[in-house]
Amino acid sequence: MKYINEQEFNEVNVFGKGNSNVDYAPYFIGNSYLNPLSLAGEPRIFVSNVTFEPGCRNNWHIHHATKGGGQLLICTAGEGWYQEWGKEPVELKPGTVITIPAEVKHWHGAKKDSWFSHIAMNIPGENDSNEWLEEVNDEQYGSLE
Repeated sequence: MKYINEQEFNEVNVFGKGNSNVDYAPYFIGNSYLNPLSLAGEPRIFVSNVTFEPGCRNNWHIHHATKGGGQLLICTAGEGWYQEWGKEPVELKPGTVITIPAEVKHWHGAKKDSWFSHIAMNIPGENDSNEWLEEVNDEQYGSLE
C-alpha cells in the first residue's frame, strides 16, 4: 500500500523511522532515516530499518567480498523499487524479500509517491566493503511507473 502521508506511514512502520541518516546522506537523493535494530559488530550482521521519504533512493552501489557477503532486504511498509544493473526494476511491497549477492551493482528506494521502509542486513564476507557509485538520475528514476 502506498503512503504519501507521513503520519499514516509512521503508524504502519512497525520498526520505526529512526533518525535522519546523516552518515549516508551523500549516497542518497532525498531524505532517508536509519533505525538500527542491532548494535554494529554485535553480531557481525548489522540489521537496521531504513526509511525513505517519497522519491528518495540510494546511489548505485556494490557490496564487495571475496567470499560470502552481499545484502538482504526485507520490505516492511510502503512501496519502493529495487534494480540490478542491466535488469528491469522490481517493485517492492511489504513482505518482499530481496537477496543481493556480493559484486552485484544495484540500488533501492521509495516510489515517487510513497514512503517506504525495509530492513537491511549486510551479510558478512571475507574482505567485505561497500562501493558507492553514481546517482540514479531523475530521468532513470522518473521513468519508473
